[in-house]
Amino acid sequence: MSAVYTTDEYGRPFIIVREQDKKARTTGVEATKAHIMAAKAVSNIVRTSLGPRGLDKILISPDGDITISNDGATIMSQMAIENQIGKLLVELSRSQDDEIGDGTTGIVVLAGALLEQAEELLDRGIHPIRISDGFEQACKIAVAHLDRVSDIIPWSKDNTNDLFRCAKTSLGSKIVNKRHDQFAQIAVDAILAVADLERKDVDFELIKVEGKVGGELADSALVHGVIIDKDFSHPQMPKEVKDAKIAILTCPFEPPKPKTKHKLEITSVKEFEELQRYERETFETMVKQVKDCGANIVACQWGFDDEANSLLLQHKLPAIRWVGGPEIELLAIATNGRIVPRFEDLSSEKLGSAGSIREVTYGTTNESMVIVEDCANSKAVTVLVRGGNKMIVDEAKRSLHDAMCVVRNLIIDNRVVYGGAAAEISCSIAVEKEADQVSSIEQYAMRSFARALDAIPMALAENSGLPPIETLSYVKSQQIKQGISSLGVDCMNTGTSDMKEQFVFDPLISKRQQFLLATQLVKMILKIDDVIVHQSDEQ
Repeated sequence: MSAVYTTDEYGRPFIIVREQDKKARTTGVEATKAHIMAAKAVSNIVRTSLGPRGLDKILISPDGDITISNDGATIMSQMAIENQIGKLLVELSRSQDDEIGDGTTGIVVLAGALLEQAEELLDRGIHPIRISDGFEQACKIAVAHLDRVSDIIPWSKDNTNDLFRCAKTSLGSKIVNKRHDQFAQIAVDAILAVADLERKDVDFELIKVEGKVGGELADSALVHGVIIDKDFSHPQMPKEVKDAKIAILTCPFEPPKPKTKHKLEITSVKEFEELQRYERETFETMVKQVKDCGANIVACQWGFDDEANSLLLQHKLPAIRWVGGPEIELLAIATNGRIVPRFEDLSSEKLGSAGSIREVTYGTTNESMVIVEDCANSKAVTVLVRGGNKMIVDEAKRSLHDAMCVVRNLIIDNRVVYGGAAAEISCSIAVEKEADQVSSIEQYAMRSFARALDAIPMALAENSGLPPIETLSYVKSQQIKQGISSLGVDCMNTGTSDMKEQFVFDPLISKRQQFLLATQLVKMILKIDDVIVHQSDEQ
């Protein structure tokens, strides 16, 4: 007990006695089962979003913003999950998204299936540590088997057919599958434009994805250059500049001011006229410095007032103002220019160069964008995504990011396994086979791991409107009879279960990461046997 001494309004003392903080405590198998239940609940939410026929979720934020998506990582991060174990699953999908960029739904479904199997083993009285050891052994077998069934896909800058097919597999479940080929081609072209093939590295900083509501998905395009969501500062400036020499400034077009608060007192007309003259001369000096270094267009991070604007127009110097930080950096990279912090530092070597800079107007709303093309450094590219509304544009941007990540992964490691859950079924068969040769109790956990892998093809079949158990049984028996590891679930009813013929590929590193991360998380959850929650005092 803890007591508080206080007095009432008349000064009479009294003691308030209150109970200690209430503790809620769960222990042993009961705690593990509570965690498994929470994780299964979260996993079942994204289960229906798996595969090319997966359904979308609509997520409404507290502010009323709407997100429509079937990207596992997006759904998980937007959900307000209170439960601690549920939050671990959110972290799991985020780590898959950060490392690989694709396969975020599959990894959560797999983790949920593993935990479901672990629950059955706990009911049989098998110790959680033995279960996690069995899962670990099974995971090693599955990952080694993935290496054996993987194929190397050849590609080069001239032959990108296989990269294109892998990007198509990633986009199959997304909202953009109406413009399947176009978006897959954009993803491949964007990655190859910025990839460093010698180091097998791709810098995503050089790819900017810009969305513009209006038009349709078919109007989306890849621009080998930079798109700035601004227009020229004066409506009478020329709308296109050829052979542009760009001065990239981070200093404002205005007379210098002290950084701190200041007041300027003017007591006579003469002083006012002097101030005006000083301002005009300062502006003219600035414009002259820009002209003298050979620039024929200015990109400025800050704004400038009407006087500077009209002076720039008189001197036939088109300008873009309020260019944001990331955009100005990308512009400098693309045009091989230097960002100049002071007018005095301007010189011809610091100017960026581009073949053309033009202003493009969209629709009837007079919304404009400036497109910088034929840049000196062709490494920077921009994808302009169009769509009927903001939700479609946002989802298209997310889908494109996933497809670009898949292409990036294949540049790093060009081994693939077959999609349509062919890899999971093949690994499941291999793990079951190995489990028969294990004499200890871990064999039960290994068989459960194999059954958990079967949850992926069953979810795919279910989402595609096929009978899940029949489909899985048929594909599994065919894989064993024919010894072909590329047979999977025919989600699109094409008439063949061979994913090699359907060109459904998954990067090997993506699938391997899914198995390793999901097993790691499940082991961690199984090792928790005690939960102590401190509840705050009820006021």
